[in-house]
Amino acid sequence: MEPIVQISLDLTTIEEALEMAHVAVDAGVDWIEAGTPLLLGEGLHAVVALREAFPNHPIVADLKTMDGGYLEAEMMAKAGATHVVVMGVAHPATVRAVVRAARDYGIKVMGDIMAAPDPVACAQFLERNGVDYILVHTSFDERGEDPARSPYDHLDAVVNAVSIPVQAVGGLSIEQAADMPRRGAPLVVVGAPLVIDRKEFRPSTDRAELKAVLENLVAKVKNSVQS
Repeated sequence: MEPIVQISLDLTTIEEALEMAHVAVDAGVDWIEAGTPLLLGEGLHAVVALREAFPNHPIVADLKTMDGGYLEAEMMAKAGATHVVVMGVAHPATVRAVVRAARDYGIKVMGDIMAAPDPVACAQFLERNGVDYILVHTSFDERGEDPARSPYDHLDAVVNAVSIPVQAVGGLSIEQAADMPRRGAPLVVVGAPLVIDRKEFRPSTDRAELKAVLENLVAKVKNSVQS
């Protein structure tokens, strides 16, 4: 698939999320993600607000579903989400329930392999059960205890093991994120509110700077060549 840039709105209020989303869309970002903190803070109302503000953009609801798969996916689809996230370590019945709901409501499923004992086996299981995308995700807490951990630990092996599109998530710099399509992971995600300071992300309230950073990332991703 062609490279895609996704902004993860890791905020806690609809007001902040809409402000960041407008900056991102103006910069050329393709997909909008209602991040887990936003869903915890505002629930499906955040998805409704994003859908109303951006009627033509795909919206990812990062539910990290572990149970109640059909209902959670159904609720987010009705709210306006086009993609939902299920955890690969959930019970297989939950994964299948999310996929079934997605088919019923015409949306897509992203399978997150975070915390899987065998990331490759987990990714393959998700693909076999109908998931549309694989998320190679190194968690925030894991990286907090071991800063050396990153999606690179499993990225190549997972890309080579599945035939569906892959996204790498967790602590990547702008340069690393922009390089993902060349590594076989065409779904590039960055979090907001974030800007680049040398090679590290840091929080910022400078919207002009954020837009410039995102425009640069979009240009790099769109000009990249998948391996």
